[in-house]
Amino acid sequence: MFKVVAFDMDGTIADTIPMCIEAFKNSVSPYTNHELSEEEIVNTFGLNEVGMVKSVVSQNWKSAINDFYYQYEYLHNNVTEVFDGILNLFELLKYKKIIVALITGKGERSCAITLEKLGISKVFDDILYGSEISPNKKQNIEYILKKYNISKDEFCYIGDTVQDIKICQEVGVYCFSAAWQKTSNVVALEKENPYYVFRNVKDLYKYFK
Repeated sequence: MFKVVAFDMDGTIADTIPMCIEAFKNSVSPYTNHELSEEEIVNTFGLNEVGMVKSVVSQNWKSAINDFYYQYEYLHNNVTEVFDGILNLFELLKYKKIIVALITGKGERSCAITLEKLGISKVFDDILYGSEISPNKKQNIEYILKKYNISKDEFCYIGDTVQDIKICQEVGVYCFSAAWQKTSNVVALEKENPYYVFRNVKDLYKYFK
């Protein structure tokens, strides 16, 4: 019986990754000597937005991050809905008295924008953010286990990447792979996590029900 279910944000709760990449490219590229490619941007994932900017901008990073927040909030007006079924899943977990947490690589400011735009600011019982220094999901999962004094088999993480699976394996907790994006690499997810890949939210809902 799970006592805490934690979610990733981008690509798990909503289809926000393309918008994140576009906002970063539009706002940060002028501070580099070239237009940032999608690959370069994706390679900064795992850090929060401040760390992402600092990793590619050597000077004027504060101006770059301010421009990013402007672009991010503006473009987010086109992404205002969660994936189909996510709200029902939240409701089910709450009904079952399960603690619902958010463990994201996003920084506090960009996360607040996303929660507000998606209308889910009051859903989560706990929110843990990313670091500008190094990826910290592993540490944040361990923090949740300790904070709520739960065993590893009473926790699960819902994320959309192979890296999420590897982090959960390292900690020793369940990872449920969200493969409901159009761009989900289902083959790679199933290779690393063969028993817990969900191609739509409805199937995950049935699992918890």
